[in-house]
Amino acid sequence: AAGFRWFLRHHDAGSNYQDLLDALVQAGRVNDACWLLDQFGPTNETLILDHLSAGAIVFAGSLRVRGNIDVDSVVRVGRRIDVGGSIVVGELLVSGDDIRCEGNVRSNGRLESGGRLRAGWGIEANGGITAKADLQAAWDVRCAGHLRLGAQASVGQDISVQGSITCAKSLVCGGSLVSTDSVHAIEGISVGRDIKCGMHLEASWGIKTGGSIQARGAIRAGESLSAFETISAGTGYGVFAGLNVQMEAWESSARVCASQKPDSLMSGWWAGARDV
Repeated sequence: AAGFRWFLRHHDAGSNYQDLLDALVQAGRVNDACWLLDQFGPTNETLILDHLSAGAIVFAGSLRVRGNIDVDSVVRVGRRIDVGGSIVVGELLVSGDDIRCEGNVRSNGRLESGGRLRAGWGIEANGGITAKADLQAAWDVRCAGHLRLGAQASVGQDISVQGSITCAKSLVCGGSLVSTDSVHAIEGISVGRDIKCGMHLEASWGIKTGGSIQARGAIRAGESLSAFETISAGTGYGVFAGLNVQMEAWESSARVCASQKPDSLMSGWWAGARDV
């Protein structure tokens, strides 16, 4: 209601959609501008800049920046964001489609991509991270909230999440995977070093790590479960492999490998230590 009264006072004769979004942002009514974008949706317009440095921006089309984005509060874009440098946002970074950045992506609040989320370096948020499609980063992915992925994840180094992780396809990272809550992948999980999970760890395919697997809840793998070091579930919880495989096929498709047999191994074929 307050935003509508402001509109009547300042634009009683009407206004162009993007001009109105710009006017709202300039008047400090960023939330009203985001609400208006939610109601009317994106446009096919593209804004091309060499660099972007501002208090906030709400743009209904696509944003293409050859250099860096450095915004104090909110970046909200109706379609895609393409950046040749890095992105630093003070409060909120949201796009209706892909976010593609050649450098680092950092949001001091929530980060949400309506399509793919790709960074040439790392991705960091002090809130949750959501990508409706693939997530790809050459370095670390770190967030202080939940990580929600609508497709697969490919991360060159560590994933560290202060919340749960849900991945609609496979989850792959070259370093360690750390979550303070549950981790669930619809397909498989492959990690170069350790997995540390604050609650349950689950994958419908296999789980493989180059280090140890440690969870405070249950460990469930639809197929094989493999660690170079130890596998341990939480007190009172079990370790399960082969949940999606017939028992007759456990020896080939539900193998459990670790430096020592898990104390709470409930299903799967114990194969001993892994050679490589």
